[in-house]
Amino acid sequence: MIDPVPGALLVIVAAAFGAIIGSFLNVCIYRLPLGKSVVWPSSACPACDRELSWYENIPVLSYLVLRARCRTCAAPISIRYPLVEALTALMFAAAWWYYGPQPLLAARLIFGCALIVLFAIDLEHHLLPNTITLPGIVVGVLFSFVTEPGWEASLIGMLVGGGVLYGVAEAYYRLRREEGLGMGDVKMLAMVGAFLGWKLTLVTLMMASLGGSVIGVLLLVTKRGSMKYALPFGTFLALGAAAAATVGPALLDWYLGQW
Repeated sequence: MIDPVPGALLVIVAAAFGAIIGSFLNVCIYRLPLGKSVVWPSSACPACDRELSWYENIPVLSYLVLRARCRTCAAPISIRYPLVEALTALMFAAAWWYYGPQPLLAARLIFGCALIVLFAIDLEHHLLPNTITLPGIVVGVLFSFVTEPGWEASLIGMLVGGGVLYGVAEAYYRLRREEGLGMGDVKMLAMVGAFLGWKLTLVTLMMASLGGSVIGVLLLVTKRGSMKYALPFGTFLALGAAAAATVGPALLDWYLGQW
């Protein structure tokens, strides 16, 4: 019988490493919309611009010890920082436990990190940086040569993902003479297709559209938005892609089994 302790320790190590990666993702989320480098200079307080000490950069723990405020100027620290770190830690731990050491583990973790960054940036800035989506397309296709969904499904997924949204955006513009979807959404769904293949890309689009519709209706009912209110569709694409990557295959099997 295999001793479960080493396996449990590896999951804990994966979670700790994920928290560190989550700290870097926070840097990307803050700096990419501002056009700043994500590697230089060192992290600093956005309010007083003081460079942070190493012990102020410990994922989650520093936020709790500092009581969500800068040690120097007492400016509040966004709850986003520990949430992203904790979410990334959970993702790394769950991925290691589920996939183990194989190429698909690396593919899913890189994909998941990209989704977290895109989710947060689009939610706050209504922006999907090319520095994430375009390299993501390339990385997704490259991984498809050594793991699922396979290079053919990856290429088709990239074309279907980008093509479907581009067609919708173009049709909306021709009918309404205003932009309904940005090219960032098109590139993001092409990235999803490169990582997940065309079948799960359609699942992603379906779930993102459903989620966006529900939130849109709630905004109208509660009078917090109008028909022209711009929802950050990339945020819903990120949620849909995360769901598709995890429960999508089972959902597809169930749906096809009904026929």
